[in-house]
Amino acid sequence: MQNEFNIDLDIEQSNDAEETSGTLYGIAMDFMKSYIDVYLKLANETKGFAVVEAKNAQDYEHKLIILTGINSNLDPQSATANDVVQEWQRRQAIIFDVEASITKGVYIKMREVAQTLINELRLATNNFQVFETEYINKNPRMLPIFQRLINVRSKSEIKKRIGNVSDNSISKPAAKRLADILNSKTTNQNIDDQEILQGIETTLEGIVRDLVGRVLLESIVATALDEANVPYKREKEYKYLEGVVYNFRSDFVVPDENEPQAFIEVRKSSSRHASLYAKDKMFSAINWKGRNKDILAILIVDGEWTAETLRIMANVFDYVVPIKAVSSVANSIAEYLQGDKSKLKWVIDFSIKPANEEVAVEEE
Repeated sequence: MQNEFNIDLDIEQSNDAEETSGTLYGIAMDFMKSYIDVYLKLANETKGFAVVEAKNAQDYEHKLIILTGINSNLDPQSATANDVVQEWQRRQAIIFDVEASITKGVYIKMREVAQTLINELRLATNNFQVFETEYINKNPRMLPIFQRLINVRSKSEIKKRIGNVSDNSISKPAAKRLADILNSKTTNQNIDDQEILQGIETTLEGIVRDLVGRVLLESIVATALDEANVPYKREKEYKYLEGVVYNFRSDFVVPDENEPQAFIEVRKSSSRHASLYAKDKMFSAINWKGRNKDILAILIVDGEWTAETLRIMANVFDYVVPIKAVSSVANSIAEYLQGDKSKLKWVIDFSIKPANEEVAVEEE
């Protein structure tokens, strides 16, 4: 799954080290993974949210995920488990919004983190009156707040005024320049917390959008595979999967690219782009299944796919399932690895040969 979102503010594209750091991005990553775990547990217990009972809505996080997924206005803080079940019963026809059900909790947690950072910075700077170079150098995670205080809204502008900085690293020379600006009369020292939070909101939205594109759906799939004890490699962990026309990487290959038995593609779509995405995914499946006759082709979908598009793709892929049913398909993959060949629906004969080879065969 390609990353379709970029952050054009103060948060640099994260690398693996930053994902576990104290930056807003790293913290959001941890919250995202935590809510994914809760979501998967709920999805298993409710058979993909097909049967929701009071026992499934005992905790705040469970209530939040269920109510947000069905676009309910009930407050998960005050709603009882029975309230949640009744609300689900009323709104069963609404397609469960996996992305919203997980990211809502991340937004709430991140706003709390932002407020904690503001409180910490107020104490460290005598209520935004004194900014020391050493403090700025050692606390780059405060960069989103620094930006709001000096009214800088883009990476290009802050680079022009201060240099190359990120919420993961601010050099001492850059920290000195930033301290000079923050200690000058141009700093909005009377800004209240709400104004800062409103400014940071765009940064938080960018972070969460990026995590959805990079992490959310594929993390759900990876967790389900782990729970089913299915060995796999993710796209960044192998070179390519051989195909008839070209060699390329799928989002997941099971167990590896040398002896592949299944590949998994994960795609979120809108009804406007469904046809385009379908053509791309179907050709990839034909390309790989043409080369690897016994390979399972699996497509995990989310978003507004058209019924006709899904029907057509089901004529090529062995499994076309919504993200909420990923645990079930992970179990099917595990059974296939154990020898259950009934899981394989399609075998595709697709090859490309030079024309003179065909002529030679006919002459013989």
